[in-house]
Formats: sequence, C-alpha cells, structure tokens
Amino acid sequence: MTTVAVILAAGQGTRMRSDLPKVLHPLAGRPMIRHVLEAVRAAGVDRIVAVVGHQAERVAGAVDEDVRCVLQESQQGTGHALLCAEDEASGFERVLVVPGDVPLLTAGTLSALLRHQAERQAAAVLLTAVVDDPAGYGRVVRDAAGRVERIVEEADAGPAERGIREVNAAVAVFAGPALWPALRRVTADNRQGEYYLWDVLPVLQAGGHAVDAVPAGDVDEAMGVNDRVALARAEAVLRRRIGEHWMRRGVTLVDPATSYIGADVEIGPDTVIEPLTVLAGRTRIGAGCRIGPGAQLYDSEVGDGSIVGPSVIEDSRLGRGVRVGPFNHLRPGTILEDGARVGNFAELKNTRVGTGSKVPHHSYLGDATLGRDVNIGAGTVTVNYDGRAKHPTRVEDGAFIGCNVNLIAPVTVGRRGYVAAGSTVNRDVPPESLAIARSRQENKEGWVRRRFRRDGDAPPGR
Repeated sequence: MTTVAVILAAGQGTRMRSDLPKVLHPLAGRPMIRHVLEAVRAAGVDRIVAVVGHQAERVAGAVDEDVRCVLQESQQGTGHALLCAEDEASGFERVLVVPGDVPLLTAGTLSALLRHQAERQAAAVLLTAVVDDPAGYGRVVRDAAGRVERIVEEADAGPAERGIREVNAAVAVFAGPALWPALRRVTADNRQGEYYLWDVLPVLQAGGHAVDAVPAGDVDEAMGVNDRVALARAEAVLRRRIGEHWMRRGVTLVDPATSYIGADVEIGPDTVIEPLTVLAGRTRIGAGCRIGPGAQLYDSEVGDGSIVGPSVIEDSRLGRGVRVGPFNHLRPGTILEDGARVGNFAELKNTRVGTGSKVPHHSYLGDATLGRDVNIGAGTVTVNYDGRAKHPTRVEDGAFIGCNVNLIAPVTVGRRGYVAAGSTVNRDVPPESLAIARSRQENKEGWVRRRFRRDGDAPPGR
C-alpha cells in the first residue's frame, strides 16, 4: 500500500519561551524534528511532507531535500494544518500523521501502526498511551464496547473526561480516500476556535468507517515536548537509549549517567568511555580506545587503540594508537597520524603531526606540518600570524625542536635538523643542521653584592 507521511511542524511552541521554533530545539545533538524524520523514514513510507508555518524557512532548512514542505500561513489547528498538505498527500492509499514534537517515537511503533491498519482496514488507527499524569493531553473516550468514540482536548474536557488516563499520542494512520472528504467537514466549534484533526473521527464513524487504536508499548514514545521541562525529560530518555545501545554493542560506559553521547556518534567495540565525557556531532571512535574522564570531542575521529584524556577536541582526526592528554585543546583542522602523541597543556590548530611525532607539553602549534618522529620541546610556539595573515611552519622528518623555541612563520626546519633551546628562528634551517638563535650568556660576578650595597637594600630573599 502506498503511504505518505505528514509531519505537522507549523506551530510556534510558545511554552518553550524561545525565538527558536519548538521543533528545532536540539535533543542528543539533533533538532527535534530530525528524530521524528528518522523514525518516519525507517518505518518505510513513499513520501514525506512537512507542514511548516512559524519561521517556515528556518524549519524547512532543517529537513532533508526530499521532504516536501507546505506552508500553513495561519495556525488554525491541526486539522487545518493537515488540509494544507492535501495537494502533496492526496492520491496515496494511506496517510501517516506525526507531530514534529514527539522525538521519542520509534520506527518499530510506526511500523506496527501501519501493519495494524492494513490488517483491520480501518479508516483511522490511533496511537494511544496510558499515563500516570494525563494533564495536557487529549483524552481517548471509548464507548461501552471499548471502541474509540472520540478524542477530547483538555480545554474541552469535563471532570469525568479529565480523569481518563488513556491519552492521544497525536500519531495516526488514515485511509487516504476516506480522510480528505471527512476532514473538510470538521468545524472549529470548540473553546480554542481551531480545526482539531481528531474531530474527524466522529465524521468517519458517521460515514460507516471503522476507527481503531493501538497502545504504545513504551509510554515514553507518546511524550510530546511542549516546554523545556519536557525537553529535559526527553533528553534523559534519549541519553539512556543511546547509552544502552552502545553498551550492547560492546562499549563500556563506566558511568552512563554522566556520559553524554550524541545521536550521530559511532563507537567501536572494547572502547571505554570514562565519566564526564562528551561525544557530540558526527564523532567516530574506533575499537579498543579509552576516552576521558572529562574529555570533550566534537565532530572528530579517533582511530583504534587510542587514548584521549581530559581534553577538548574539535573537528580533528586522530589516527591509530594516538595518545592525547591530559588538558589539551585540539582545534579544527588538527590531524594526528598513527602513534603521534600530544602530552599536556598544548594547543594545536590546523596542524598535522606525523607518525610517531611528539608534542609533549606546553606548546602552541598553528598552521604547522610535522613529519615523522619529530620532537617538539616544551614551550614551543609557531608564530603563525603577522597581524594580517596566517603563515605555515614545516618541520620535516626526524627534526628536534628544543624547549622554549619560537618558530616565526613562514619557516621550515629541514630533515633531522636541530633547533637549540631558547631560540627564535625566522630563517629556514637546512637538513641535519643546528640552529642557534639566542644571545650569548654573560655572567657578571659580584653584581648583586655591588648593587644592593649601593641601594642600601637587602638582596632578594633576605
């Protein structure tokens, strides 16, 4: 059966108290609507339509190019929103309707809903949930035989209806040919003055069509996110799901409660994630690694068998058997080749560190390229910015840079070249040469005694 999915994402979400449209608030590193899109796409539909309204261009820009966006110019309710999609959604045998603010919904649940509709040939099949606190949800009213009779929104519910704990998850699959004519008969005769989508159910039933419901296996899937409290609850559920997923794939989370792993992160088996670690964006961690504690990795890659201590790594690539940390900052464009090492308190930006090379501690390398087996002494700085432009530094294979060296770019230290400690180098160093660029030491014996006798003061430390 051909199926079109319509995602309702036109609302402003005033309870979020934010300039950002509700469906764009991030959860586990993704805009909320993208979680919904992933579930819908994995359920297997033939077309996806998104109804946008508030900040329409911004919302449309967050979905994939194959998603057809239609505009609801004025927000007049969910029924009106679905009618706005009729041109794009008509002609399909089934219409799957999903709000853009139910990010915990899974493809498995949507697939079960579609199977149920196909088996029962119902005009509408709703997803419902039985919750402890139904406040804020539409209540599912059933008749004496247990059949779905209608949905009552909370604003229109009486005392008895408010006591119903079975709620509408606002997710449903409709038979397309029955839906559209029935939807056009829905009125706005309610306290909100809106066209409620769920008022189509009595219209369908009056036309002799069957309406059914499927309870969600996990009530979390019915959670709609309307404010930041619900956003935090949804985040906690997603973090738990993601953590359990990776632990079942052979990853050790020493403390799952304090490990943040984004929805787009990938981790290899036998890797250990220490507490207070953040893995975000499209980060990829290989097998047999140890990350953390307190590490932060954003949009970065780490090869097999690497160790990353409490450091910040952004948009960088680390090879196999690399060691980083503690307390480093690898900024965008940094590449550490296999076996490279960055010790502690170093900052690297747009720099390649060759195989087996070392940046042990207290250095800044910017716009630099290091060959194989290079040693960078403590306190080394590549002086890459002249106030107008950035310039490159090149240190070739086997070179040795002493402590407290300034390499003023553009400059090259040749293969197996040496730079003496304390040097400021502003000319290329030929291969297998020693560069010394510092003043000759001069000792003035008796200087302290003579000075303080003249000034009448005690020497330092007295």
